[in-house]
Amino acid sequence: MELAYSGLVVVELADDPAGEYTGKLLADQGAQVIKIEPLGGVASRHIGPYAGGEVDPDRSLNFWTYNTSKHSVTLAVGEAEGQVALAELISRADILLTTGRPVDLQAQGLDLESLCSENPRLIALSVSPFGLTGPWANYRTSDLVGLAIGGLLTTCGYDDHSIPPIRPGGNQGYMTAASFALCGLLLALIERQNTGLGQLVDVSMHESIAVTGELANPYWFYPKALVQRQTCRHAQPEPTQPALFQCADGVWVYFALILADQNAWKALTSWMESAGVAADLVDEEYLSLAHRQENFSHIQELLEVFFLIQDSGSVYREGQGRGLPIGPLRAPEELFDDEHLAERKFFEPVEMSDGTSTLFPGTPYRFSGGNGAPTRPPLLGEHTEEVLSHG
Repeated sequence: MELAYSGLVVVELADDPAGEYTGKLLADQGAQVIKIEPLGGVASRHIGPYAGGEVDPDRSLNFWTYNTSKHSVTLAVGEAEGQVALAELISRADILLTTGRPVDLQAQGLDLESLCSENPRLIALSVSPFGLTGPWANYRTSDLVGLAIGGLLTTCGYDDHSIPPIRPGGNQGYMTAASFALCGLLLALIERQNTGLGQLVDVSMHESIAVTGELANPYWFYPKALVQRQTCRHAQPEPTQPALFQCADGVWVYFALILADQNAWKALTSWMESAGVAADLVDEEYLSLAHRQENFSHIQELLEVFFLIQDSGSVYREGQGRGLPIGPLRAPEELFDDEHLAERKFFEPVEMSDGTSTLFPGTPYRFSGGNGAPTRPPLLGEHTEEVLSHG
């Protein structure tokens, strides 16, 4: 089956989640992604937890997460023979994907601009901590450092500002950089279709995070207002109403009531009235936004009672049925029982090298012309002989 990236050959020199996830997105949809690893394996293979509790570079769940569908080739890039083999692979690649800082690329003997000149159709995609130029180009980073220095971390956390900011889970800084890297790559591929020429695409994780600060940037650029972090709510210059409510089954739900939305207000009060807890909220004076704003503490008290007398499942279904944005707070493992994800077959069974089957997340997008599914991550050096012999 022809997939979105079928026919593309990618040489991946990535040792962090930003680059590895970019490569995974390409590989899962048909690209041949050749992952270059040192003889002992990339760093992500040596991060636990490990499947079955067995410490083994081929059983790292961290590596599995970011490296499905790829080919693993081990090379001693620092040695002459490895340099020759790498140069040969790059010469027949469409895309070279790197995550190194300029000092790292230099140590690997890689000059991305020269490679693009020598291979005019090559797209060199660099996804680095701070970009390839500038005073911080050789600084180190991590997901936490990236979120902190990019200005996003200060907006994440709790109403109580005596508690330091809280980093969101899921390597969100790296994932943001990967998303922008894929976008930049697609633009470069379109340009190559038109001109026949590749180019260097310089993606900075720092800039990727700095541009995703929601309202923080426009609030500062124009009214010079600083946003403040809030518990499970968007950071705002002034505190907004709490949006978490506990239900009868102990599960919390998220419901952001936009007071200015008259339709949402009517839907909510009608729902509350059917449950017998609307009290005076159905009075005509509450049709005034100003009155709702003045009496929000009273509204909040009634909402807390309203949710506390219902279970979270009923609240979710009934609220959504009434057109209200509401949902339960779930732990990641609860997603395996999600009826919607199950219906869309989001989790894909993947056969591993030992013959067992493991569930992997599928793709967050579907192509009507042919949609790929992840295949197992490679064993260390599994494809070295095949790839180097042009197999």
